Order: sequence, then structure tokens, then C-alpha cells
Amino acid sequence: MARPLSLQTRSLAAAGIALAAFLGLAFFALDQAFFDAALSSQRERLQGYLHAYLAGADTNRAGNLIPPEVGPDPRFDRPGSGLYAIIVGDNVRNAKDRQWRSPSALGLDLPFTTELEKGVSEFSGPLRSAQGNLFVLSQGIAWSVANRPELKLTVNIAEDAATLQAQVKAFRRTLLAWLVGLGVFLILLVLAVLRWSMAPLRKVAVDLSRVERGAAEHLGDRYPAELSGLATNLNNFIDSERERLKRYRNTLADLAHSLKTPLAVMRTQLEAESDEKQLRWTVLEQVGRMDEIVAYQLSRAATSGRQTFAAPLPVEPFAEEIVRSLEKVYAARHVLCEFEIDPDTRFRGDQGDLLELLGNVLENAFKWARHKVLFSARPLNPADHRFGGMHLVIEDDGPGIAEDQVEHLLQRGVRGDERVQGHGIGLSIVQDIVKAYNGSLKVSRSETLGGARFDLRLLGS
Repeated sequence: MARPLSLQTRSLAAAGIALAAFLGLAFFALDQAFFDAALSSQRERLQGYLHAYLAGADTNRAGNLIPPEVGPDPRFDRPGSGLYAIIVGDNVRNAKDRQWRSPSALGLDLPFTTELEKGVSEFSGPLRSAQGNLFVLSQGIAWSVANRPELKLTVNIAEDAATLQAQVKAFRRTLLAWLVGLGVFLILLVLAVLRWSMAPLRKVAVDLSRVERGAAEHLGDRYPAELSGLATNLNNFIDSERERLKRYRNTLADLAHSLKTPLAVMRTQLEAESDEKQLRWTVLEQVGRMDEIVAYQLSRAATSGRQTFAAPLPVEPFAEEIVRSLEKVYAARHVLCEFEIDPDTRFRGDQGDLLELLGNVLENAFKWARHKVLFSARPLNPADHRFGGMHLVIEDDGPGIAEDQVEHLLQRGVRGDERVQGHGIGLSIVQDIVKAYNGSLKVSRSETLGGARFDLRLLGS
């Protein structure tokens, strides 16, 4: 598959397309505006020639119109010059076929046969003729002569369209050259702006490459405001992955170290050639011990830790599910759990960690409670931490935990009462999960129920 285009290339291509469309529309609009202005100027020029002819004309005693001997422009007196005047009417001196022509129009086939009513004016063109394309201005007039009927005339002034077309072509060439030059300049300017704008992204890529090579621990902190959040999240993600990898390595090392002793005991018994019964009980005892070690290490390895991009999980439904199961297990003792849970309480992390945390701490409360357990949950102030956090309180009406025994009971493999079934690793797993989420665990006596009180604070990232 083809490699996707870079952001800079995409932006430059988009800007180029938009710029080409804009300049194309600008060229069309300016060209049309210039053509309309040139056409209007053409008409005004022909109108000026027409008025000049009328101003220079006169009548004789017979009442005939006498056009001026010399035209308002020298081209009217030069044959085939491209500027023509024709007056159509019955009372024009020296007119043939009711038409008077300027010297420039003599002997030429020109389409000026239109006769207009008084005050009517027409501008048309370019019209095809044997002399080329022409712009024509025709106006019907009535010439008043004392004691004689009005002279009804139509004055036609025509000019070769090549003049206007040459102006338009010259304007288009100039406009196109300027727009192309402007387009190239703007593309270079956009490229320079894009390179300057993309510089922070390139710096992020370079810093990530340095982190991959091991040349740096984290991304830098000198980024624009739009990228500072991304850099912070990436740094948190890097730290999270490193913590996860470190935890896995430590867990494997602890597992290998912990299994050495049971294996060594079984090997010693096998080499000592003990009797079958003693060997059998030794193997069973060490296998049980190994099972406890594996269960603990696997539970510890499953602790995912805080996740930068994890969706927040509501605490209430998971707590209700666990409590329903525990109430069934301890149904014979009639242990009930009451909730005081804020619906906005959220856990930002792995669902397995949440279930492990709630399961162990609630099971411990049910295990030691006489009849009642109280579970409270509320969110921490989001202003204190970027992603907020939560505060959990679990209380029971059991015998409680002596203050000098708290640290001892949180150690792995230690049980509060050897007669109570369990591996003694539940609270240590809770402690590991709390540490993985930058939290804290405090054990004290409940003032409400009189038993143990567990305060857990899990901070956001």
C-alpha cells in the first residue's frame, strides 16, 4: 500500500487547490470586469463621435443635412481605417441610396441599414462584416429646420472590434502573469508557514525517536499549548508502560525466587530417600505452598496500574455485583452491606484492577464482620488531580485490627487468624493496586460500627 501523505503535504495540497480555485475565480471576475469596462468605454467613445458629427453638421436652403467635411477623428477620413460613420435618411446632401458615408466607409460592404425612431439608441457588437468584427452605435434623431418638416435620420458610428480585443488580450496576459506570480509567491509563503507551524510536531517526533533509542527518558516540555497536553499524556503513557514492564519483571523474578525453596525441599526429600508416606505429605505440602505463591504472583502481575487513556468506570454497579455474591457466600451469618455511593464516583483504570480491589477489601470485611458492612464511595475534588480520583471507605462491625498489627497484616501471606481460610495475600494485593494508582491505604477503627475501617484514596493520573 502507498504510504500516506504527510500532514505538511496534505496541508500544502489543500492550500494549493484552494488557492488555484480562488485565483481562477479572481481571474474570471477581473477579466469580466475589465471587459465590461472596456465595452462601456467603447460605447461612450462611439457616442462621443456621434455627437461630434451632429455638432459639425448643418442644413442648406433646400433643407438638406450637410455633414461635416472633416470627421472628429482622422480615421474617419482614411479609407478602410476601421472607424466608420453612415447617416441614413431622405434629406442628406450628396447621399446615394438614402445613405451618407464617411470617406473611410466608401465602397465597403457595411451592415448599417437600420433606421430607428427618434430618441431610440442601439449599441451592438461585435457584428460580423466583410471588414471584420465591428461595434456599432445607432441612434435615431429628428433634425428641426425652420418652416420645414423635421429631418428623420439615423446616425451609425462603427469601429473595428480589434482595438477592444487587443486591449482585452493585453490585459489578460498581464493579469495572468501577475496572478501566476502571486500564486507561486503565496504557495512558497504557505510552505514556509506550514514548515514553521509543523516545527513543534517535528520536535515531538524527534523527541519520541530519542526516547525509543534510549537517549532520553521523556519528551521535552517546551511545546505550544496545543501540544503540551499531548506531550504530558505521552509521558504518562511511557511511565505507565515502564512501570508495567518493571512490574512484570519483578513478578517473574519474585516467582522464580519464591519457588526455589519448595523445589529445594522436595529435591532434598527425594534425595534423602524418605519413606513413601512422609514423601507424599512433603510433596503435597510444598505443592500447596507453590500454589499459594503462584496465585499471589499471578494476582500481583494482573495489576494493570493507572492508564492514561482509559475510560472512567462507574464504581457502583461493580460494587453491587460483588456484594450480591458475598452476601450469598456469608448468608449463614446474615451479613448485610449498606451503600453510600456517590453516582459520580469513577475509576480510571483497568476493570480487572477495580474488581480485584473491591473484591479483596469487601471480602475481608464480610469475613470479619458480625452482621453489618458499610461501603462508602465518593469522587475526589477533580481540581486536585488532572483526572480526578476516588475515596473508598469500607467499615465492618467485627473485632477490628489493633493499631500495632496493621503493618504486619498487610504483609504477604499473613492472616489475622490462622483458623480463617485464605492465603493471606488479599490485603497485600490491595496495597499493590493502591500503589500502582498513586493512592494510599489507611487502616483504623471504625467510629460508626466499631470494627475495622479501610480508607482507600486512588488518585488520577
